[in-house]
Amino acid sequence: MSENFDVIVIGAGPGGYVCAIRAAQLGMKVACVEKRATLGGTCLNVGCIPSKALLQSSEHYEEAVHKLAEHGVNVGQVTLDLKRMQARKAEVVGANVKGIEFLFKKNKVTWLKGEGRIVKPGTVAVDGTEYAAKHIVIASGSESIPLPGVTVDEKRIVTSTGGLELDAVPGHLVVIGGGYIGLEMGSVWSRLGAEVTVIEFLDRLVPAMDTEVGKSFERILTKQGFKFKLKTKVVSAVADDAGVTLTLQPAAGGAEETLRADVVLLAIGRRAYVAGLGLDAAGVALDERGRVTVDAHYATNVPGIWAIGDVITGPMLAHKAEEEGVALAENLAGQRGHVNYGAIPGVVYTWPEVASVGETEEQLKARGQAYKVGKFPFTANGRARAMGDTDGFVKILADKVTDRVLGAHILGPDAGTLIAEIALAMEFGASAEDVARTCHAHPSLNEAVKEAALAVDGRALHI
Repeated sequence: MSENFDVIVIGAGPGGYVCAIRAAQLGMKVACVEKRATLGGTCLNVGCIPSKALLQSSEHYEEAVHKLAEHGVNVGQVTLDLKRMQARKAEVVGANVKGIEFLFKKNKVTWLKGEGRIVKPGTVAVDGTEYAAKHIVIASGSESIPLPGVTVDEKRIVTSTGGLELDAVPGHLVVIGGGYIGLEMGSVWSRLGAEVTVIEFLDRLVPAMDTEVGKSFERILTKQGFKFKLKTKVVSAVADDAGVTLTLQPAAGGAEETLRADVVLLAIGRRAYVAGLGLDAAGVALDERGRVTVDAHYATNVPGIWAIGDVITGPMLAHKAEEEGVALAENLAGQRGHVNYGAIPGVVYTWPEVASVGETEEQLKARGQAYKVGKFPFTANGRARAMGDTDGFVKILADKVTDRVLGAHILGPDAGTLIAEIALAMEFGASAEDVARTCHAHPSLNEAVKEAALAVDGRALHI
């Protein structure tokens, strides 16, 4: 063996690198295996961070073209420098991944560069060199789900990875999949001038979203120029030198039709990435969807081997993986790490944003839960009016008897930030009245949350 460690983490994405750092903070000797040239995994390199950089830049461009004049700011002719926009995105990514490398050095985490494989319990090989560990953590993340009949070349037919690297604004972008990734990337290119058509197999966007919020979200995106083909499946997509020809069919079956696009973005979801990890040889069990099977403490069926993040069950969210990484590290150190899966927020970073935490109305109805609803529109919020961002509303769901907050759904400006207040309230088991009686600064967007909490009891003040 080249070296012995207390913990070896395979994968340096948000779950892996956070687990490694926390384990090192708790006094363990830790190594993290990463085959990319940079740390941070999909999220920092080709996912969350670069997409948010482009979302921010495209928002500025759209504001300059369509909105600044309303504020009395006249900027003259606005031009797009996509090369500079992409360069800025790369700079943002570079700063973030270098930050993780700094944190590894600060916390004395060893970066084992290369592709990791579990040889047997207690042994990990990295590009042919074997290392021993008391604990092995699988944090290998996820990959884009392929679609039969659609061959990705990352030029004409792209995943989110290629969708982040386009060197020209497509005339017509077709997005296959009406989920988080597809709608965010569609927003980027729509703002920059592309015609965007979203094809979704189901009858609505982001199916896990609260239905009322989802319908309002669809109307807002339609107003922004998006076109939607719901209840539609893609039979095939064939690229040529000039673009892509898609063959479509109703989800329930029927006559086919064709649709022409300049670029097609395949975004139907992600799946656990387990290829090349040696899990079969090590005897690590997978579930029916190819995810690593773990118990409530992230232990696999093989003693000493653990798994967290996208590679196990649960929402594929970077912050979910981070929380699991911390909890596992603390468990390995003899502490009691825990993740409250009922209070994990999810955000779609379009504009307006969509954010949710806890249960939807549909879920509450399905389990027979008696509940109350409080809603408040941003049209009645002073700060939103001043910003010129009045689309959307806050919706809070509370137990009909105890008033405990069961869920919240926000469609509106900075929804991803506003939802944190409700996540914290739920973590502490707060009631809607607790939120309502908390003093909120005026004028702020957060007042819409307070008013929605007041509305649960039928006593909103500003509507």
